Amino acid sequence: MFNIQYISEILPSLLSGAMMTLQVFGWTIVGSLILGVFLALGLVSKFKPLQVIIDAYVWLMRGTPLLLQLIFVFYGLPTIGIVFPRYEAALFAFILNYAAYFAEIFRGGLQSIDKGQYEAGRVLQMTYWQTTKKVVLPQVAKIVLPSIGNEVINLVKDSSLVYVIGIGDLLRAGNVAAARDVTLVPFILVGIMYLVLTGICTFFLRRVEKHYSYFK
Repeated sequence: MFNIQYISEILPSLLSGAMMTLQVFGWTIVGSLILGVFLALGLVSKFKPLQVIIDAYVWLMRGTPLLLQLIFVFYGLPTIGIVFPRYEAALFAFILNYAAYFAEIFRGGLQSIDKGQYEAGRVLQMTYWQTTKKVVLPQVAKIVLPSIGNEVINLVKDSSLVYVIGIGDLLRAGNVAAARDVTLVPFILVGIMYLVLTGICTFFLRRVEKHYSYFK
């Protein structure tokens, strides 16, 4: 079943697909974490109209499937004149979706911090943003890391959804090889690669959690 020569023949295409998967994963993590932090700050702000708008956005993104959002961005938006190339459409949909989840996670972390932190910051003549950046956010990071870790692992697997708009990711490469050669070996290799990717992510997430353990 596991012919070494056959595996060596299909491995380059699988690795190429894995690189695309990693690109989607990497840019989504960077973009959605940054956007999620700003959205979370908006959710806990005292400006009610902003809260309502962001709440509606989070409700929409979390209440509809990522697959549907991906299809809407790539196939739906062109009907009103907004056209994205495949790769950019995937990143746009993924970042908007995951930013909503991260926003809720960060909001919960921010609201768990004692308001006395900001009062102490004012006593030390620190501005609101200095207190947020240097005092509050490191504590929030410690609180939200387990939840962030779960979303990161989910993103590794969700990245396979880009297959539906024709992007050559890891799953698509495996599907092409399996359909061509009528064998399950490519799918088994794809599964192993996903396990390796999630294992690497889990390892680094645990290292990050250990780094912030001094906030116990």
